[in-house]
Amino acid sequence: MTHVSIKELTKIYPGSAEPALDQLSLEIPTGELTALLGPSGCGKTTTMKMIAGLLAQTSGDVLFDDRSVLNDRPEHRGVVMVFQNYLLFPYMSVADNVGFGLKMRKVPKPEIDRRVAEILELVKLPDLGSRRPSELSGGQQQRVALARALIVQPNVLLLDEPLSNLDAHLRFEMRDLIRGLQQEMGITTIFVTHDQEEAVVLADKVALILDGRLKQYENADVFYKRPIDEATARFFGGQNFVSGKSNGLVFESALGKLALPEGAISGSGKLTFRPENIRINATKTDENTLKAVVNERIFLGTQTRLRLVVGDEKLDAIANPNEVENISTGDSVNISLPASSLWVLPK
Repeated sequence: MTHVSIKELTKIYPGSAEPALDQLSLEIPTGELTALLGPSGCGKTTTMKMIAGLLAQTSGDVLFDDRSVLNDRPEHRGVVMVFQNYLLFPYMSVADNVGFGLKMRKVPKPEIDRRVAEILELVKLPDLGSRRPSELSGGQQQRVALARALIVQPNVLLLDEPLSNLDAHLRFEMRDLIRGLQQEMGITTIFVTHDQEEAVVLADKVALILDGRLKQYENADVFYKRPIDEATARFFGGQNFVSGKSNGLVFESALGKLALPEGAISGSGKLTFRPENIRINATKTDENTLKAVVNERIFLGTQTRLRLVVGDEKLDAIANPNEVENISTGDSVNISLPASSLWVLPK
């Protein structure tokens, strides 16, 4: 159980003028699962390797329970890192792979066997201890890698794109497994991902990193309801941005005057609202009603996307297919933008 503090962590690679990571600061409470989220090359894996001691920082500090670990060798930090390509020993059995860390710590063999059996049960591989990694599926290999990391009971668990090599149906299963094991064992966990849905489902808090800098560090729902800027909103699937001016209560724009939620900023800015928050077939009693024309209709299976035009503004809406099955391209519809779903980004 370890509290992780990252203080202005910076990494500039030799020959590069720009930092790969620029003054990152995070507080990760004991026992929480935190996602480092961002596109490829934003500094996520660089951060993880510096926490693990596999890469030297240019400046800044990493502290475990208020003690700097920069002078600790990687094997003395109590950190285990699971890489996306698993790195299992091909010539060892599953049981020997899982128990390898305990063997290196000179734990007696009967104790190793007992703990290996327990952890394989936890990751739902109780009968595969005698197999070689080459005889396992990708999802099973990922479970073995996770078991090997957890069996040594690390202070901090680092997961580098843990689900990236799995088929879509296996990702859902592994998400539940990782989250369940992390909560059961109470290990402070940090995982790297470029998938915002994965981050939202798994993490207690999400740190969005863009171009080597921390954009926002919040609970997952804040990124949808109160993004810090347009780049953050777009990364989380935001599509609608309307320029105008706010007085803190009302936003005036080409859409007209729209009531705002409490806490909205004043001044020039952009109004943003998510596609799924636009209500189709609104009534006169609904908030912030507008008349729109359906410019395009796209069936997505469990959802239908509508491209709408309101005056000169183009908006994206997402609805349940059953709710819009009688709406066609060219139709006029009444829409509502609930005040609670609106957010003003500063200019």
